[in-house]
Amino acid sequence: MLHERKAGSMKHTPPSKVERSSVRVDPARVQTTALVIIAFAVVLFLLVQARFLLISLATAIILFSLTSDVINFIARQRIGPVRIPNWLASLAAVLLIAAALITLTSILVAQLNTVLVTTLAYAERAPDAIAALFGWAGADVEEAVRNSVASIELSGYLRGAAGGATSMTQASVLVILFVGFLFVERVWFQTKLSNFIGDPEQARRVGRIIGSIIHRVNYYLLVKTGISLVTGAMTYVLARAFGLEIALPLGVITFVLNFIPNVGSIIATGLVALAAYIQLGDPWYTTVIFAVAGTIQFVNGSIIDPMLMGRALRLSSFGILLSLAFWGAVWGIPGMFLSVPIMVMLLVVCSHVEALRPVAILLSREGLPEDDGELPPSRAPRP
Repeated sequence: MLHERKAGSMKHTPPSKVERSSVRVDPARVQTTALVIIAFAVVLFLLVQARFLLISLATAIILFSLTSDVINFIARQRIGPVRIPNWLASLAAVLLIAAALITLTSILVAQLNTVLVTTLAYAERAPDAIAALFGWAGADVEEAVRNSVASIELSGYLRGAAGGATSMTQASVLVILFVGFLFVERVWFQTKLSNFIGDPEQARRVGRIIGSIIHRVNYYLLVKTGISLVTGAMTYVLARAFGLEIALPLGVITFVLNFIPNVGSIIATGLVALAAYIQLGDPWYTTVIFAVAGTIQFVNGSIIDPMLMGRALRLSSFGILLSLAFWGAVWGIPGMFLSVPIMVMLLVVCSHVEALRPVAILLSREGLPEDDGELPPSRAPRP
């Protein structure tokens, strides 16, 4: 019996060793995971610390890509026997971008100042107007809301908004400089790309991928600009029809906020309704304005916008929300504006890198990322 017990204990010993060996941790895998986490933390730290420079650079690249194809087209044209030089077309593009940026910045700063002045004028009426919305809940609730709104210090927010206007002007100057240097470098880009990669065929493929990114981002921005312009104009007409004092600022702010996916239209509609209620003080008119503004946003943003985008922007809605949250947390409001173009770039790159194709499948709307056959011709990308 004793021998059998010893034999039984010896029988169970090997499985325990196998079990211990099966849960052994691979040191190389742990080291790789730790390095990935450290690298992500370092990149995230650099993104936050260099946000002003990186936001300006990203904006410059987008503006550069918007005009790159136009420059290529102009440079191929002839006026009689004379062909337009590439440098002249590039110089005209830089001057045009500089004038557009300075004009747009001036308009935004002027409208922001108007909103700030109007906010100060409405500050005294805002607590009573907002508290009246909660009158149905009783006098105690109404008084509590009035005290809560009155305790908000607007001076800090106004100083932050004024500082943002100053940063916007500085960023515009930096963007113009970046765009100028990008146009200077575009002449040698294809040569640098070929020499860097070494393989001419692979260099042409990378050039086609860059062309696909430029095409998709440009199409998105052009459609979004048109839809936002129409939405802002309709909001301005609505505000003017009801006699709102800040009709033009509301239209401009609506135009700008519509570039922020999903969230921007909600904020713009809420601002229109809030301005209407503070000025008019009539719940019925405010409800009508809110309903009309919401209908404008819904029709333009949820019906016409997807119809025009088609398959050019095949991004997952959930992925857009994640990108919006991430870049909003890293770069603030500018990051929200840039979230979709960055996601388009990430989707195209992951679609053509075999190891990253599963990421592209998750980011795409239908689980069908771009194939090599959908890339534009190799002559299209001339950054």
